[in-house]
Amino acid sequence: MRVLVTGGTGHIGPYIIRDLIVAGHEVTGLARSEASEAAVSALGAKVRRGDISDLDGLKVAAADSDGVIHVAHRQDLLPSGGIDAVAAAEVQIMLAYGEALAGTGKPLVVSGSIGSPGWEGLGRPATEADPALPGGGYKGKLRVRNIVETAAIGLAEKGVRSSIVRIPPIMHSTTDNTGFLPLLIGLAKEKGVVGFPGAGANLWPAVHARDLASLFRLALEKSTAGRNWHAVGDEGIPFREIAEAIGSRLKLPAVPIPADVLMLPGYFGFLANLVTLDLPASNLITRHTLGWEPSQPGLIADLDNGHYFPTG
Repeated sequence: MRVLVTGGTGHIGPYIIRDLIVAGHEVTGLARSEASEAAVSALGAKVRRGDISDLDGLKVAAADSDGVIHVAHRQDLLPSGGIDAVAAAEVQIMLAYGEALAGTGKPLVVSGSIGSPGWEGLGRPATEADPALPGGGYKGKLRVRNIVETAAIGLAEKGVRSSIVRIPPIMHSTTDNTGFLPLLIGLAKEKGVVGFPGAGANLWPAVHARDLASLFRLALEKSTAGRNWHAVGDEGIPFREIAEAIGSRLKLPAVPIPADVLMLPGYFGFLANLVTLDLPASNLITRHTLGWEPSQPGLIADLDNGHYFPTG
């Protein structure tokens, strides 16, 4: 299959490109700069110069492909327009894909998020059957992904084999330099302790980047239209265990941050709204339907591997 991949030079993009090539697919990565072009080419993929902000060019690139994996985001809009501008732009990108792929039955796989606003009241692990809710709940990246997910899934009605791969808040790997774990580790080094919210019993799912890449490929190859898939390796780790694992590597104590001071300027800062979330999620439907079996180390084991804590 000739596959167009956007976001090929981000954290997950290189893993997706490599996995697709190993599986025998012909991959083209969208690159907006010479540096990105060199990085995509080094992965063994073809290069198409372009940018997701160029909707006409994106439509041509999608139409020229047998399928699309979209993991790029318009984060460049955050400084000027905030999260709402990002959401509006990404919905337009989904509509552009709809125009390019309408009636073809070609696959479009889009990244989503574990943690839909409204899920916090489920009282059970979220499943693939739970829809993204387009409004309400806490604000931020997860809400934006809800709007984009809804737009992407809606393309199934136009004859696009669209699906969503929902990604947990923690995606870990040896190349994770800017994700949630590095933020927590940086805070711990700065503060001299590893904080966790309240009792730290709230559950966080996680996935290794290599396992996530294989799920994107399986969704491309096998998913029917209008489906959600959960890229969940660890279905729910208590936040306290994550903090304690970080603390053991840094030789720092893990300490609770009381609820009455959590939202004040202090330990977590802008992360305060995020760290309190309780996001258990199931991967049962994904594994049984697509045959996805995570094989890489889980989060705690990966922390023990030491690459998040370089020495010297």
